Amino acid sequence: MPTQFDVAVIGAGAAGMMCAAVAGQRGRKVVLIDHAGKLAEKIRISGGGRCNFTNLHAGPQNYLSRNPHFCRSALSRYTAQDFLGLVKRYRIGYHEKHKGQLFCDDSAEQIIAMLKAECDLGNVAWRMPCRIDAVGKTGAGFRLDTSAGEILARSVVVASGGLSIPKIGATDFAFRLARQFGLKLVEPRPALVPLTFEQSSWQPFLPLAGIALEVEVETGEKKERGHFREDLLFTHRGLSGPAILQISSFWQPGTPLTLNLLPAMDVAQVLIEGKKTLRKNLGNLLAQWLPARLAEGWLAANDFSAEARLADMPDKALRRLGESLNGWRIVPNGSEGYRKAEVTLGGVDTRELSQQTMMASKSEGLYFIGEAVDVTGWLGGYNFQWAWSSGVAAGLSV
Repeated sequence: MPTQFDVAVIGAGAAGMMCAAVAGQRGRKVVLIDHAGKLAEKIRISGGGRCNFTNLHAGPQNYLSRNPHFCRSALSRYTAQDFLGLVKRYRIGYHEKHKGQLFCDDSAEQIIAMLKAECDLGNVAWRMPCRIDAVGKTGAGFRLDTSAGEILARSVVVASGGLSIPKIGATDFAFRLARQFGLKLVEPRPALVPLTFEQSSWQPFLPLAGIALEVEVETGEKKERGHFREDLLFTHRGLSGPAILQISSFWQPGTPLTLNLLPAMDVAQVLIEGKKTLRKNLGNLLAQWLPARLAEGWLAANDFSAEARLADMPDKALRRLGESLNGWRIVPNGSEGYRKAEVTLGGVDTRELSQQTMMASKSEGLYFIGEAVDVTGWLGGYNFQWAWSSGVAAGLSV
């Protein structure tokens, strides 16, 4: 005999648990289904195991979408302060790390336990690990054929995430289901991901692997422009660190990044003016402003001698050196892909969904929330906030 529920939530991650808890506490009979044996692995590994669970500044301006105003309704109805209220109610210690990013003092496990407790308050039923073989429409709602038997539900909420980090179980389930029910997708691609470069062009920068510093990075133009001031990390394969993860969501294949390695100064001007007074060689001078290994490597990569005396250098050469540091243009050849991507850009086209409820306009009772939807936050807790906000929006509607 099939089991009957009001709501079947597919995916027991951040958005799915939030939605199930809200719906259950409204008196709905909810089942939460996940193919994984371990609960909420993405929460568990996030923020170095401490879960960057929201950002105090989260607003529509911090999200990318083909339909940029879509996220406004859900974010305004369930804010970072609302989630913080829940965290405080469970007496979970937290701290602000950087630019509004909130982390657990102790462990991401506390956020998972809190969401599980909220689901238990709503008497949510669990099916884990449980495989879904088919989802079909019935007169009264939906039929789910699963490895735990047939489930009937008036509403189905898809919270199974995107394609990022396949090793913890990411699949394209949400996108396949969306297509099955005739919904359009915005082509998914990896986001918040390290960028890579042609091996031959990266060769001069290999000795810089492991160096980190704060930079400004930008790419794109007009509405497509991304611009951040964050930490950059040189790696053996290319560039990473928060600056690159942020800009990767804006970067389009074939287009350059512009990096300012010394955003606080006009390097060419300082060098040219310093010729009269500074009795230093280039290597020692740059090492005052940059990590010593970077100063040395940068001069070598740009055909300057670290031993050259500033006073002997022509203005033209100093201008070239200054421009290389204040406006380094470099074209990535790709990214580290979904293996290293923190999130998926694109997904279910938001023009197919109600911004108040997250329900598909073409299919009564079918909802999509969280990372499966074409709403992608910046690095720094914004994607979790979207999970909470979209989960609550659907949970209040089902």
